[in-house]
Amino acid sequence: MHILRLFAVYLRLGLLGEMEYRANFWINLFQSFLELGVALAGLSVVFDHTDTLGGWKPDELLVLVGVYFLIAGMIRALVRPSMQLFMEDIRKGTLDFKLTKPEDGQLLVSIQRVEVWRLVDALVGLVVLGIALSRIGAQISLTDALAFGVTLIAGGLIVYSFFMILATCAFWFVKVENILNIFDSMYQAGRWPVTIYPAWLQWILTFLVPVAFATTVPASAFTGRIGTGLLLSSIGLAVFLLVAARLFWRYGIRFYSGASA
Repeated sequence: MHILRLFAVYLRLGLLGEMEYRANFWINLFQSFLELGVALAGLSVVFDHTDTLGGWKPDELLVLVGVYFLIAGMIRALVRPSMQLFMEDIRKGTLDFKLTKPEDGQLLVSIQRVEVWRLVDALVGLVVLGIALSRIGAQISLTDALAFGVTLIAGGLIVYSFFMILATCAFWFVKVENILNIFDSMYQAGRWPVTIYPAWLQWILTFLVPVAFATTVPASAFTGRIGTGLLLSSIGLAVFLLVAARLFWRYGIRFYSGASA
């Protein structure tokens, strides 16, 4: 509850800041629906020529699109803006303002900037998931719904931990943003099931850049495709990366030299 209250403070600050530029809401809304239209148009083109894609039916891929937009919205609204500010603080020596506050430093740098209008993508994802649920809801069991919730949370934590590890590299390297841009480009592949890609690319999108655990695995759980092994793997990877990100953060701040260091 304490973490949620702290996040609510930064959310309110982000909202107050964004209200100065209300046109951003309409611009981001247009961009989100444009991106959604492109994604759905791609699905339409594919299913004009086939009934399934890698074993996935149209309504099942609609679930994947919804998960993709939901996770992308959270990344764009919270994770990436906070990580970018975190890296700027390291370069400028202003990370002191977070480290000297009576709160956990990693927590503060992880939620310090909320770009509220970017949450439009997450809302679009929820709407798409709602439509998919209305179309295939009868096929979803309570177990599938629980597995979906668990894998969705695990996927979000995996993506956050991945970003945190990359951003912490800014203690030693200057241009870490370029790596984040590469991740953004590779995340675009999450619009489609990773199983349709060549084996080498599946390995990259699963283990090197965990796009599969952010999109395909939750969508698989939603549609009853996930097994116990994959469910446990998703949870295990989330826990492992959270611990790794925490340890790497604690190691990295030992090399920080700020204005008061």
